[in-house]
Amino acid sequence: MRRFFYTGPDVLAVGKQIELDNNILQHWCKVLRANIGDKAVLFDGQGGEYIVTLTKMSKKTAYVSVDDFLPLNRNLPFKVTIGLVMSRGDRMDYAIQKSCEMGVFALQLLTSHHSEVRLKPDQITKKLNHWQGVAKSACEQCGLNLIPTILPPLDIQDFIQNNNKTAKTKHASQKNTLKLVLAVPERLASSQVFDHTKFDKNSDYCLLIGAEGGLSDDELALAYQNDFLAWQIGERVLRTETAPVVALTALQTLYGLSIA
Repeated sequence: MRRFFYTGPDVLAVGKQIELDNNILQHWCKVLRANIGDKAVLFDGQGGEYIVTLTKMSKKTAYVSVDDFLPLNRNLPFKVTIGLVMSRGDRMDYAIQKSCEMGVFALQLLTSHHSEVRLKPDQITKKLNHWQGVAKSACEQCGLNLIPTILPPLDIQDFIQNNNKTAKTKHASQKNTLKLVLAVPERLASSQVFDHTKFDKNSDYCLLIGAEGGLSDDELALAYQNDFLAWQIGERVLRTETAPVVALTALQTLYGLSIA
């Protein structure tokens, strides 16, 4: 069945007749030529998904009956937050899209010494809306029902130091967060390098990924000082839009999850 993110105007609930929003009307009813009686899956980002049947349709409106609710979210068993230095154009869209497909919990946009993109204040809202839309479309495709959050741009130094403060004030009931920076671990003590043989299934993860030019020496030093571990994935240098996908895949593989 087709999957669609539902944005109103009604509240999804089993037994209700609801009006489809214009995006679903255009895509499902007009582009895909849905017929009365066809079924689809709707989700609203609040958790779970709804099975619906198309009951009424005209040129400007369409209605469905909400038949069933399935409490499925398909999240990873651990949370992965990625601090990602922003890149230009389609590369940033790709990084967000594929990270969402791979189950990222949140993406913190960053600026750094080698940043290609520095948004002006009047650009931030428009860009965030666009990238959150990319995340929603990715969830329609991959089956996630809880949409990852795209967080407003932050300076990389603030991100590193804020994560350290959060770790120190962690409540006893919260999971430990393992902080990893994708970097070549040159001349580092073994205690500063991520040993994947000691992968912790009971941890959440915070990944730091630099720009196309990498992280500066000062940024790496600050990360290590704030308890980030260096994580080198293989011998090749990855592009900034490829690194999140490879890192998430590696974590899922270490956890023993199948990817298909």
